Amino acid sequence: MNTEAYKNLVEECKSKNVTLVAVSKTKPVEDMLTLYNSGHRDFGENYVQELIEKEKQLPKDIRWHFIGHLQTNKVKQIISFVHLIHGVDSFKLLKEINKQSEKINKVTNCLLQVHTAQEETKFGLDDEELNEVIQEFNNSTMKHVNVDGLMGMASFTNDETQVRKEFNYLKSLQTKLSTVNFPLSILSMGMTADYKIAIEAGSTMIRVGSLIFGSR
Repeated sequence: MNTEAYKNLVEECKSKNVTLVAVSKTKPVEDMLTLYNSGHRDFGENYVQELIEKEKQLPKDIRWHFIGHLQTNKVKQIISFVHLIHGVDSFKLLKEINKQSEKINKVTNCLLQVHTAQEETKFGLDDEELNEVIQEFNNSTMKHVNVDGLMGMASFTNDETQVRKEFNYLKSLQTKLSTVNFPLSILSMGMTADYKIAIEAGSTMIRVGSLIFGSR
């Protein structure tokens, strides 16, 4: 663990009122415990099975963020303990989260994932799909799921102008779509390579792994 980099990152996030999610995928429980013992509580995982195994071994006050692509048939496996699901990319998935949450009388917090990057491989909703999901959600009677904001990933590129453009666009979507009755208070964007640009653009939550734990 890069202790100095982590401390600097924590101070930077505190000064900007940004939540730091430590991305711990593929990292051993021992490394996560070191971070936990320093006071950190927000951890992000990409894979359902890995998350389940780690949740069994680690303290119960950890706030687990599921940041990977979540299949509808896997929702029930993590719903009882997950704090925030970042990557909701369909109304079907939102309905399943509500269904499984209702079974245990829980309200689950979610973010809608927006596709802004140039790569075809990234998941997420385009503008039209995003508007449709929000409209369907607002017209529904789902009481066991909250849509708290948006999540997105910038293109994997050294072109900072492109990255800044994509983050600014995500911020503009958050501003445009937020209403009194539908406050999208969370904007989850920015990773190790581009979190500084993301914070400048208005991110309220960054997902950082290798800067804290070292490269995979």
